[in-house]
Amino acid sequence: MDITVLWSADGVLAIGIAAAMPRAEARLRIRAAVREVAARWLKMDIDAISLESTPGAPPRLLLAGRPAGLSFSHDDGWSVAAVHLHGTVGIDVMRVQDIPDWRQVARDYLGPQVTQELASLPDAQRPLALAQAWTAREAALKCAGLPLMEWDGIALNCNVLHIALEDGFVAMLAIPRKTTGVGP
Repeated sequence: MDITVLWSADGVLAIGIAAAMPRAEARLRIRAAVREVAARWLKMDIDAISLESTPGAPPRLLLAGRPAGLSFSHDDGWSVAAVHLHGTVGIDVMRVQDIPDWRQVARDYLGPQVTQELASLPDAQRPLALAQAWTAREAALKCAGLPLMEWDGIALNCNVLHIALEDGFVAMLAIPRKTTGVGP
């Protein structure tokens, strides 16, 4: 399994696996990768690291019983995960593609300002900009412990960082603003 460390700073780690596979297999592989990389990163025995997942609640990484923030995202071709030792975290990945009903999607989930910004772009630039806006919003929602939901106008108190992936994919990492030393 080829695991790529995408970001590592100030108690935050983001990893990814680039591989096309069924979603169920991708979920298993990225969870195993989180344990493996976290064990090396923290110099811990892998058996002291476990994942806790409860429907309707964000997943957590347990490090010798101590919880850490954890987030996952999948798209056909990439699975990503983020760990935050000092708080919540959100990560999202998306394939850049033309979405025929982009205007309705943006209006419903990203709000009027982003919809207007997307409308002002040339058609060729819109798919990338939409993917960036979508992954930023979804990562911030995950960081805030909220599910994907329609636009409510509430600003989320997160720093959102672009994570470099191969062409054709966009990923964003979100951490709470109170965290110092990471992000803008």
